[in-house]
Amino acid sequence: QVQLVESGGGLVQAGGSLRLSCAASGRTFSSYAMGWFRQAPGKEREFVATVSWSGSITYYADSVKGRFTVSRDNARNTGYLQMNTLKPEDTAVYYCAADLRGSGSIWPSQYEHWGQGTQVTVSS
Repeated sequence: QVQLVESGGGLVQAGGSLRLSCAASGRTFSSYAMGWFRQAPGKEREFVATVSWSGSITYYADSVKGRFTVSRDNARNTGYLQMNTLKPEDTAVYYCAADLRGSGSIWPSQYEHWGQGTQVTVSS
C-alpha cells in the first residue's frame, strides 16, 4: 500500500510562489499516477493536476494552466506541485493522491490513497 504526506503549504501574498511536496512510502511494486486536488471552505474538492508515473504526461485544470507545474522524482518517491503567480482564489487545502492503476484521472473517486492535506493561503 501507499502512504502519502504533503508538505510545503503556507501563507503567501498574491503573485507569489509555493512548491508543494508529496512524499510517498509503502511496499508497492506497481506504478501509480499522482493527482493533486484542492478544497476551499464550503466548496467541493477540485481537480488541479495529474502526472503519470514516468512524468512524461501531465494534465492541468484550466484554472491553473500556465501557472502550476506538476512533476515527480521517483528516485526520491516524491511528487511536486510548483505553484506560481498565486491568486487569492487558489486558497485551499491541497491534497495529493495516488491512482494505483497508473492512468490518472480528474475525478477524486478514482484515487485510492490520499495525503492529509496542506493549507495554502494566498492573501490579497
